[in-house]
Amino acid sequence: MAGDALPVAEWVSDYDVSQITIGVVASHSSLQILHGARQEGFRTLGICVGEERRKMYSAFPGADPDEWLILDDYKQMMDYAEYLRERNVILIPHGSLVEYLGPKNFQILSVPTFGNRNILEWEGSRERQRLWLESGGCTMPRVIEDPKDIDGPVIVKYAGAKGGRGYFVARDFRDFRRNVDLEEEFTIQEYVLGTRYYFQFFFDPLPEDGYQVDGMGSKKGQKIGRLELMSIDRRDEANVDEFYKLGSLRDLRDMGLEPSFVVTGNTPAVLRESLLPEAFRMGEGAVAASMELEGAEQGMIGPFCLETIVTDKLEFRVFEVSARIVAGSNVAVGGSPYSDINEPGISTGQRVARCIRKAIEKDRLLDILS
Repeated sequence: MAGDALPVAEWVSDYDVSQITIGVVASHSSLQILHGARQEGFRTLGICVGEERRKMYSAFPGADPDEWLILDDYKQMMDYAEYLRERNVILIPHGSLVEYLGPKNFQILSVPTFGNRNILEWEGSRERQRLWLESGGCTMPRVIEDPKDIDGPVIVKYAGAKGGRGYFVARDFRDFRRNVDLEEEFTIQEYVLGTRYYFQFFFDPLPEDGYQVDGMGSKKGQKIGRLELMSIDRRDEANVDEFYKLGSLRDLRDMGLEPSFVVTGNTPAVLRESLLPEAFRMGEGAVAASMELEGAEQGMIGPFCLETIVTDKLEFRVFEVSARIVAGSNVAVGGSPYSDINEPGISTGQRVARCIRKAIEKDRLLDILS
């Protein structure tokens, strides 16, 4: 069941740590994960459904897995847990893995996994995300409980929306009623005007140097690990970015057109440097607060993303957190203006593999796996 402790220590005790294999579903951010694993000296395993996906990876020899597991359906991974453990596999989770396998299956998959899979229940609920992020000092957009109270632009998000699918904008109750699917669970947030920035952070609980996160609550007064900024991106969305050229939202809807927030790609971004201290404060708060979450006290480990808006008053609003690697990190496969300062060319995928390698060297693998 979700939240039950898995026997990770028992699995890892049977592993030959000199023969660790990094396993990943061949989608999302797997190119940089596979390439980064190879850079850190690990064998790699790609998991996919059908041969067509496998063929694409032959175009990228630097990330082509050493071995493939070809399935008829991703849910077959549940039947291949022993097969994966026999190969000393550590799985790297990303959004596609969770979506294809299903959140409940992912939480009980009997394979050592990088990071904390128990945080999924907090990440997957907008209400629980709000409790988490606000307790960490992040300011979030206002929630409108009653649709009749809509008195300005709002964004309506359905539960579990992926890649921007399932969002729509309304400016009053009439707009809302016209577009909402009442059979779906949804949240109504104020539409904050500003520039969206997606911060790709990495939290490593092992080092004792660098930007150290101060604990809170039960860990108050403790330094609990190092926070790093790997990259920043913005998202290309079809077709909302082009809608302003065609007229007002109401006129467009009268023509049967509806803005779409589906993500089609990402572009790199650099933040005004005077805003970086606040970005780190929010990242630190999100990490520290994650270690106080019921059932997920291991906290966030490894890559995570804070999805934010910066207003014209230079104030941040955090509207979402992803507690694993996100596809926006792909803009920095060859490094970013931030990660390059510490090590030229390092990607988030390589940083994951580096964390695993250092944990093996320090005999602390259990501190970064679940």
